[in-house]
Amino acid sequence: MYKASVHPSFSIHGRSISFADLTEVSYSLIKEGEEFEKHIGEFLLDWIDNSPTISVNTSGSTGTPKTIVLKKSHMENSALATGSYFNLSPGSSALLCLPATYIAGKMMIVRAMVLGLDIHFVTPTSNPLEGIKRSFDFGAMVPLQVANSLTKLSLLRKLIVGGAPISASLRKEINEISNASYETYGMTETITHIAVKPLNNIVSEDMPFSVLPDVVISKDERNCLVINAPKISDETVVTNDVIELVSTTEFKWLGRFDNVINSGGVKLSPEQVEGKLSNSINQPFFITSLPDPKLGEQLVLVIEGAVNKNDVLKKITSSALLSKYEVPRLIKTIPLFLRTDSGKVKRKETMTLLKS
Repeated sequence: MYKASVHPSFSIHGRSISFADLTEVSYSLIKEGEEFEKHIGEFLLDWIDNSPTISVNTSGSTGTPKTIVLKKSHMENSALATGSYFNLSPGSSALLCLPATYIAGKMMIVRAMVLGLDIHFVTPTSNPLEGIKRSFDFGAMVPLQVANSLTKLSLLRKLIVGGAPISASLRKEINEISNASYETYGMTETITHIAVKPLNNIVSEDMPFSVLPDVVISKDERNCLVINAPKISDETVVTNDVIELVSTTEFKWLGRFDNVINSGGVKLSPEQVEGKLSNSINQPFFITSLPDPKLGEQLVLVIEGAVNKNDVLKKITSSALLSKYEVPRLIKTIPLFLRTDSGKVKRKETMTLLKS
């Protein structure tokens, strides 16, 4: 039998909520709330039951969607680590604008309950700050939400951004905002972020991620990140993320091991090529490969929407950043990419649209 923590300062929309209140609050949200509020109510019911674990669905952006069982005690530990890192104190206000169907939204609620925050819900749209006039001490968004909220982003004094890659152009815009924004690294298995790096007032675009308290990192023989964090996971988490290990507490993310392209014996990271092209292409794009009889795999640039391929090719070939092996041999266009709920492009599924 397990009883989850609820801080005495926890409140929803300014109304103090005790552990005893949560059953009534949950049923009220489920019966009378909007669709996104029903999901919040369902999660709260799961949180206050006697089970020591909770089931969470992954987004499926890097593989087949699956259900992962997490310990509530680990989720509480994750919330405490976030509170410590970002100096969140009881009574601090938090904005939930992510769906409670996935770990990021669930953990915003857990942080509020464990840390004693005053949490406010809004519909998890692509422009969540529309109509918002007050400020909040803390919030979490995906890059698409940030891109649509730039003029009001300073309403969130501290903001964590994750769930999908952040483009170079968006990074530049965030850097001009007068708040404290951070890019996060994490996954469902690590109960959201285990590392962060600043997005504004930065001294270098090549800054590494810094891990949160009680997280130990290393890399395996593939140069992929290995995470040992006993307070949030009973098992060591071996990722498919290729990294440069800067120190025992810092790393640079280089790309996905399962995305690596072998073109004529030269191994290429799509994410690294994308980073070099980010200032040359204004539309959403990604780098992938297609079979080639001589090279095995050939590098392919896939762009969302209509473009003048000759103009794009001129920009690419004139870029001093690309090696000769990194220049795409083909340029393909797709009207609309397939994406996860957080806005992350589903590369493999999107590529099937080229063959249909």
